[in-house]
Amino acid sequence: MERLCGPELPFWVANQTFHTDRPDLPKCFQLTVLSWLPCIYLWVVFPIYLFYLKKKNKGYIMMSIMNRFKTVFGLLLWIVCWTDLFYTFHELRQGQTQPPIYFVTPLVLGMTMLLATFLIQFERLRGVQSSGILFIFWFLSVLCAIVPFRSKILEASQNDVTDKLRFTTFYFYFILVVCELILCCFNEKPPLFSNVVTDPNPCPENTAGFLSTMTFWWFTSMAIKGYKMPLQTKDLWSLNQRDSSKVTVPKLLKEWKDEQVKAKSEQNQSSQAVYSKPPPPTTNHTGGGGGGGGGGESSPEEVEVLLSNQKAASHQPSFLRALIRAFGPYFLIGSAFKLLQDVITFVNPQLLRMLISFTKQKDAPDWWGYSLAFLMFFTAFLQTLILHQHFQYCFVTGMNVRTAVIGAIYRKALVITNAAKRSSTVGEVVNLMSVDAQRFMDLTTFLNMLWSAPLQIMLALYFLWQNLGPSVMAGVAVMVMLIPFNAVIAMKTRAYQVEQMQYKDSRIKLMNEILNGIKVLKLYAWENSFKEKVLNIRQKELNVLRKTAYLGALSTMAWTSAPFLVALTSFAVYVSVDENNILDAEKAFVSLSLFNILRFPLNMLPQVISSIVQASVSLKRIQAFLSHDELDPNSVDRKNTAAEFSVTVVNGKFTWSKEDPAVLHNINVLVPQGSLLAVVGLVGCGKSSLLSALLGEVEKLEGEVSIRGSVAYVPQQAWIQNATLRDNILFGKLYNEQKYRCVLEACALTPDLEVLPGGDMTEIGEKGINLSGGQRQRVSLARALYSDTDVYLLDDPLSAVDAHVAKHIFDNLIGPEGVLKGKTRILVTHGISFLPQVDNIIVMVEGRVSEMGSYQELLKQNGAFAEFIRNYALEDIVEEEEATEELIEDDELFPDDALSNHADMVDKEPVINEAKRNFIRQISIISADGENPRSRSVRRHGCSQRKHSDQQEKKKPNEMQKLIQAETTETGRVKTKVYLEYAKAVGLGLSVFICFLYGCQSAASIGANIWLSQWTNDALTNQTQENVHVRVGVYAALGIAQGLLVMVSSFTLAMGNIGAARKLHYNLLTNKFHSPQSFFDTTPIGRLINRFSKDIYVIDEALPSTVFMFLSTFFVSLSTMIVIISSTPIFAVVIAPLAFIYIFVQVCCCWLTACCAGPTVCCGQPSSHTATCFRGSCELRRPSSRAPRLGGY
Repeated sequence: MERLCGPELPFWVANQTFHTDRPDLPKCFQLTVLSWLPCIYLWVVFPIYLFYLKKKNKGYIMMSIMNRFKTVFGLLLWIVCWTDLFYTFHELRQGQTQPPIYFVTPLVLGMTMLLATFLIQFERLRGVQSSGILFIFWFLSVLCAIVPFRSKILEASQNDVTDKLRFTTFYFYFILVVCELILCCFNEKPPLFSNVVTDPNPCPENTAGFLSTMTFWWFTSMAIKGYKMPLQTKDLWSLNQRDSSKVTVPKLLKEWKDEQVKAKSEQNQSSQAVYSKPPPPTTNHTGGGGGGGGGGESSPEEVEVLLSNQKAASHQPSFLRALIRAFGPYFLIGSAFKLLQDVITFVNPQLLRMLISFTKQKDAPDWWGYSLAFLMFFTAFLQTLILHQHFQYCFVTGMNVRTAVIGAIYRKALVITNAAKRSSTVGEVVNLMSVDAQRFMDLTTFLNMLWSAPLQIMLALYFLWQNLGPSVMAGVAVMVMLIPFNAVIAMKTRAYQVEQMQYKDSRIKLMNEILNGIKVLKLYAWENSFKEKVLNIRQKELNVLRKTAYLGALSTMAWTSAPFLVALTSFAVYVSVDENNILDAEKAFVSLSLFNILRFPLNMLPQVISSIVQASVSLKRIQAFLSHDELDPNSVDRKNTAAEFSVTVVNGKFTWSKEDPAVLHNINVLVPQGSLLAVVGLVGCGKSSLLSALLGEVEKLEGEVSIRGSVAYVPQQAWIQNATLRDNILFGKLYNEQKYRCVLEACALTPDLEVLPGGDMTEIGEKGINLSGGQRQRVSLARALYSDTDVYLLDDPLSAVDAHVAKHIFDNLIGPEGVLKGKTRILVTHGISFLPQVDNIIVMVEGRVSEMGSYQELLKQNGAFAEFIRNYALEDIVEEEEATEELIEDDELFPDDALSNHADMVDKEPVINEAKRNFIRQISIISADGENPRSRSVRRHGCSQRKHSDQQEKKKPNEMQKLIQAETTETGRVKTKVYLEYAKAVGLGLSVFICFLYGCQSAASIGANIWLSQWTNDALTNQTQENVHVRVGVYAALGIAQGLLVMVSSFTLAMGNIGAARKLHYNLLTNKFHSPQSFFDTTPIGRLINRFSKDIYVIDEALPSTVFMFLSTFFVSLSTMIVIISSTPIFAVVIAPLAFIYIFVQVCCCWLTACCAGPTVCCGQPSSHTATCFRGSCELRRPSSRAPRLGGY
């Protein structure tokens, strides 16, 4: 530095800087370090920031007044800096030689100011509203300019100013830099054509400045609003675009698909390397994972193929890699903040060392102490800011991971094969979405501790080595001994976790079956029997949970005792190995601060490992589910361009699962465009399977299937959503009044609208609970008709409706004169009365097409069709006779006799012989003489087109009562009653005893610290060697007592929590079994399942850890205040205002947490939504259908 500054300007003068009451930094130091530091920062980050700006173009910001001021001030700073430079040249020409630093520093500062001005404009062109890079630069510039600012004032007060130009330019420089810093605190306007401008309620985080983002000031308005009034969903800001499900879910699915393709290519390469003849594909499913798409079966003698299959099985797609690629980059930003925070953490112990050293030096200047205290505060403040930025990134990543995983599971649930559905029930899918996805979110928060904890441990040990020397290795030995102990606990916890999830799946599966069949359970009074079954599974689950809790208590004891044991062994060895080693206050308390830093990573590392173990179990479960085979969308050729046939099946052979035998053999079907084909046969002969084969729902072993145009499907059991009647019919399509009315008339739904309380806006309960079976089937028909497709597959839709309604639907909708004439229709039916009007008939016998032809041709053959007629004619005519009697009594609908209509249809066929007619007449006589065994459920006001009215249009919306009420949550602060209820569930006596144990644990901790303080005082009286054994022994006894109390309190707390979990689940289960049927009719099953899955999970696992953390934090804080007040009573004055501020902030946060408890409620919505869509996945997979989006949740 002497070359730059010259001999007259020394770089460092200790007496001028430290050992004086008026400290100041040398001029050379000010001109070099303080001037260059901001410049070096900006030039280092400039290339990286420029690359980032080129990649992230958010749009163009119009030049505002503030931007003009920033630019002008930047140019003025450049002029001011180079004024000094040119003035130095002027002095050189005048013969006044200045050191080189007067040339270098103005030149560097001027170029840096030009760079800063360039960045101001370039950021504007790239849509940056607030620049963190420039804010840090201006902040550093102001910070480094404060020292010269003070120095020049001191110089001017003591002597006359000799260099007036540089004195003046510096103050111009200082004022301009302060102005730039102030302007940098404000935001620019949003870029042109920005999404933020069009959003009615945008999240202010997107437009928040750097300072607001770092301090979370943008959230203040929401906190104030939540304090004033309970927050509702409408009060919340819109979700950031990057965090929405429409962005996160496709991102994860893309990476998962790439992973599947990669695994499949590796599998094919390994297979071809061993055996070059790959087996041909034989099924119509696509491999959901690496092992699922591995081709056909191999003969036993082909050993090479078997070996290749074994090798290929190892190439499984990794869901973990897909998660890392999708969300890893964003998560790494949080990891960078964590690294910075870890480094800053170790600054405070060094400052503490200096502060203790300062107290020993009586002649030290007072400003040392003030400076050290300020630096400790500033370090803690900076550490807090950085730590919470890390948590923000981790929380957002966890939320995105959970959203994406739920979306991936939802998408997969709609496309898995029937074989996969056997192993993956609705209960398991709901569990994957509620529990397993939540585990990923919980893990992400502290995942960085996996590398941060070892880093902190190593840094702490390094500084401890500097403080205590080799004695610290005794503490390292203790830590190494604890590693296998924690490893054994982690392995056992993993095994218990797998077992617990199996029991949880079984319980949720059973609960799903119970809730789906609750009406039958109540009718047969089977509640107690099924309650016992659920409680038996729950008991097994709690037994595993108890074992896990006991292992957790041992782990808690280990990590609580670990820092103390490390400190004890280190101190004991330190004072024992050498008589000259004196444990004074500096060594003891600096070491203790390092041991306290060591406590957190030692605490968190086992918990993170345990969370990783739990998440690995969930990862395998989710990966196994996502690797299930999917239905191949290309198994049915939808690009059929043949003009003659709409549906073609050639040599078809189909099975429901590749492990099962074929259900359909040698199927050959040709359906002409616009024809009506009836499929008939005995029960179980394969009629529904044939329609499933046309839909691609079953696996194709052989043959070709092609369908031209779009397809609508009406299943045998109607699938109804929890929505209005109109929404169930429209199913996402635009509303057309004329078309809609025509659909209602054709499906005989118009009279029903007069009965329903809200007309077509009446809310339909889950699974159509408030509709009759016939109404549900007609709504399903109306949905298919409104979709206006080319091909209609109707799976016996007339079986659920009354005979006269069936005739109306056939005549007006399905038949040759119905609305669907000209469309291709394939109708599965048992009603023989409609068969004469169809174009062709297929007769199914044991999975094969026995006969095919027109009605006349099949009657002539006297084969399987004739047998079908004999089996179903009696039932068909009995139904029509009942309908006829009801119609004659009512005399409103269908005045023509249904049986005569049936006879008329028969008369139209001249080839029907007289014996057939006599057979029908005989059946008519028998049915007329016998008593009618059926309930007469003919709808008296069924489907008359003459009595159409617009009554449903006159109903006002406010008159309608909502069937499914929106789920609500308690708002405001959590009531004391809630805490008392949980305490009662734990047991009041046990709760008091647990608090007593935690109090004793804190007392032991206080005693150990007080004893250590007395130990360090021995150094002042030269009694260090006299009381070593007593000091070590008592310190060890207090520490061991603390560890034992921790273990006992953890065991007791675990027992209390498990007892509370048992009671709360039992009360919930008993309450639901005692609820009336109306409750289940108006409550979605997903909402109830969510109570038994997610909320019970919270009670079982999340709540105990929260209670543990509360008790630990409360007693640690209480003991800390007691120790401080006992040593420094004046601190009691500060406690009151600090406590007020702390409680106020806590109350605000608690209210916000309670108000924003929506996730608990909303978690039931995807569960209910998924359960509904899982049941209706067959309809949702149709090309004309639109799967309801999960993104709204």
